[in-house]
Formats: sequence, structure tokens, C-alpha cells
Amino acid sequence: MKRRTKVVFGAVGLVVVGGLAVVVGSSRGSGRGNDVTTVTVTRDTIVDKALAVGRIEPEIEVSVKSQISGVVGRLLADEGDFVRSGAPLLEIKPNPTPLELADARRQLELRQIELDNLKRDLERQRALKEQGLLSDREFQLTEQQYAGQQIKLEMARERLALLEEGKLTAADDEVETVVRSPIDGFILEKMVDIGDPVVPLSTYQEGTVLMTMAEMNKLVFRGTVDEIDVGKLREGMPVEIKIGALPDARVEGRLTKISLKARTEDNSTVFPVEITLTETHSSVLRAGYSANADVFIDRRDSVIVIPERLVTFSGDTARVRVQLPDGTIEDRVIETGLSDAINVEVLSGLREGEKVVEPPPREIT
Repeated sequence: MKRRTKVVFGAVGLVVVGGLAVVVGSSRGSGRGNDVTTVTVTRDTIVDKALAVGRIEPEIEVSVKSQISGVVGRLLADEGDFVRSGAPLLEIKPNPTPLELADARRQLELRQIELDNLKRDLERQRALKEQGLLSDREFQLTEQQYAGQQIKLEMARERLALLEEGKLTAADDEVETVVRSPIDGFILEKMVDIGDPVVPLSTYQEGTVLMTMAEMNKLVFRGTVDEIDVGKLREGMPVEIKIGALPDARVEGRLTKISLKARTEDNSTVFPVEITLTETHSSVLRAGYSANADVFIDRRDSVIVIPERLVTFSGDTARVRVQLPDGTIEDRVIETGLSDAINVEVLSGLREGEKVVEPPPREIT
């Protein structure tokens, strides 16, 4: 008696003629699998996530600048110091130009001449008043003008002295030369040293950055995600952040900003994102730490999963080869779901405990 070979085909017609199996249609890789490697179908959790690459930064970073020109005279705070709003940071020593000094000296001379002229007028009017030729009111007006001119002369003298001492005046008031902190925060970086020139902030120029400051209790992750993933992202998605310098740190956050405009980095199209840190688990973070962020897009618990390498895709069709209990190999169409690029969810076509055949290694030619 001839031994009959059993052949099973998924979704393929089979006609038996005289004890021989004849295929009606086509099959792929079907047959008895005596020497194959298999993977057992299991239930597991699968997570779809997008990778963002960036760094930890303060939510708000302030550049401290001066409104007057000059040179740095004194440093009153240093990098790493925590300062309150309004605390002195450094002092600017104004550096008046020769033209400003010459103008101040000329103003002093003019005020002196005007005072001398008024003094002579006052003495002449006093004589006329004693002779009864000038009213008391006219004499009092001249006295008031003389007193006012004395004040102007003193102000011109003080302005010249301030300029010569390296100080400034505006509207006859001495200008504050101490630069003060605009916020409560830490000094991240000191950009100048004593003696360095300072260009003031104005409408026409950005001015010299003297220091950078930030509130370190409000940190964010700023980075980029690949254009392939950005369409799946939504604000509010949970994030897990991994700090390169702190491998044991557990940092969590929420996706808060997704840029509407892409940019090119290393010949790749990426989109900037911002993540607000919600939990650091007592990890001490510093501005500038490089980090990677996993943005959790979707999660499925206790679902049928297999390694994605076991699946052969042809157009919209996914196939696997299944080893049946009797050892035969069946080519089967499955429906896939969520993937994390390593494992894939199987929505239909496989049951827990079934054995899926490992595909043979590809030959590199």
C-alpha cells in the first residue's frame, strides 16, 4: 500500500485523484516542517511610540542687557547664583565720548556767563530800587531769575563731574548704572568680564548679552520628531524621557507643542516639539542635558502578538507560515494591528499557542 502524503493549503482548492493530492490554485511554502524553527504565539502588551531627540531647557530663558553703553565696572553676581528680581547683577561704567565731555564743559561756561550777566543786572536794579525808580515786583523777578540761574550752574557743574567720574545723567538726573535681575532665578551663564565693552539695547541694535537667567523649576524638553511620526502625534500624549547623563533617572512629561512647520536636519525632515516635564522623581536636572523622549501614541494590553519579522507583506495582505499539530506547514493570511517595529498585534488569523515558522535567513548576493 502506498503511503499517502497529507498536504494542507490555506485558502487553496484541493482535488484528490487516485490517492494523489492535486493543487487547484497556488500555495506558498506548504508542506511538512520537520526541520523548521518556530515561535509560539503569545499574549503581551504592545506600545506604539514616536521618538523625539532633543535636550532639557528652561521654559523661559532671559537674556540680561544694559540700556547704557560703557564698560563692565563690577560683577555683583556669578554663574550658578540664585537671585531675586531687582537684585544687582553688575555695574556698568559709562564711557563718555570726547564730544560729550566738550559739550558738558561748554554748558558749564555758558551757565556761568548767564549767571554773571544776571548778577550785574541784579546790582543795577537794586540801585534803581533804592532810588525809587524800580518797583518791588520787577526787582523780585530779577532775583528769582538769578536764583534759578545759580541752580542751573550747579547742575551743569555736577553733570560735568559725573561724566568725568564715569557716570551718566538723563534729564538732569543721574542714570542708574547697576544692571538688576529681571526675574527670580538662577544665573545660567555669565557672558562678560570686568573691562568688557557694553553695547546698549535700543531700537536699532540688539545690545550686548551680559548674562542669561532662567527659572530652573520650570523645565521643558525641546526636540524634533521625524516627519513619518508627526501625523500620529496629539497634544497631551504621555511621554517618558531618558536623560543621557542620568541613565537611572525617571522623567515623565506631556506633549504640549507640535510645530506646524518642518525643518531640515542632517538631510532629514523633522518637526520641532515641546514637552512639559510633569514628574522628575527627585532627579536633579540641568539645562542643556541631551535627552530622548518616547511619546506614547497607543497601547494595547493582553493582545495576540508575534515578532514582525515572521510576517510577509504583499500589498495589503499579511501572511505567516503556521506549523500545525501534525507537523504540516500552512500558509495563512492574518490581519495585523498595532506595531512597535519589533512585534505586531494580530487581530485575526492566529490563536494563542499556535506555532509560527521562522522564515529562512535571506541570502545576500
